[in-house]
This record gives sequence, C-alpha cells and structure tokens, in this order.
Amino acid sequence: MIAYIPIVMMFLIIFITQRNEKTVIKNILNKRKKDDTQMYELAQKFLGKECIIYTFNSQLTGIIKEVNEGGILVEKAGADELINFDFIVRIREYPRNKNGKKKSVIFD
Repeated sequence: MIAYIPIVMMFLIIFITQRNEKTVIKNILNKRKKDDTQMYELAQKFLGKECIIYTFNSQLTGIIKEVNEGGILVEKAGADELINFDFIVRIREYPRNKNGKKKSVIFD
C-alpha cells in the first residue's frame, strides 16, 4: 500500500503540470493578435544579434535573421527556424563577459 503512494504522487504532478500548460496555451490563443505590433517593434531591435528566445515551455538560442508580423526567423546551427510571436515570452541578447566571449553558464 505504501509503495503506491510515490507512484500516485508522480502521476498527480504530471497531470497538474499538463493542465497548467494547456491553460497557458488557451490564454495565448485567446489573446492572439492583440499585442503583435508591440512585440514586432521590440524584436526589430535584436535583428542580426545572437539571442536567447524563451517560449512558454522551452528556449532557443540563435541569430535573428528576419522579423515579420507573424514571427521571427532564427538561424540555429545552419538551419532556419520560424517562431510565432504568440508563443514568445521573452527575447534576450546572449550575455557576454567583459572580454566579449559568450558566457558558459546563464542564470535566470
């Protein structure tokens, strides 16, 4: 009986996490196209720079090649990826140390 408690707790945590993720996605879709112009203008400042782009459940590092009204085109390891503005939470220029080298560890 006691051996089942950790298994039940694990499934409960997974269920709650997935439910919260679905709620976030639903909120993003409801707010779709309301503040796209503001994100578009802010993303223009990072054009041509190496940035860290945070979405609601992951992050992506690459050089921003193009910004249009639908999303951002990012070059990562020679391949291009398109990220929709609706799922972008934060854009941050890749931090560098005083010598201009990329930092190996980034804390948020």
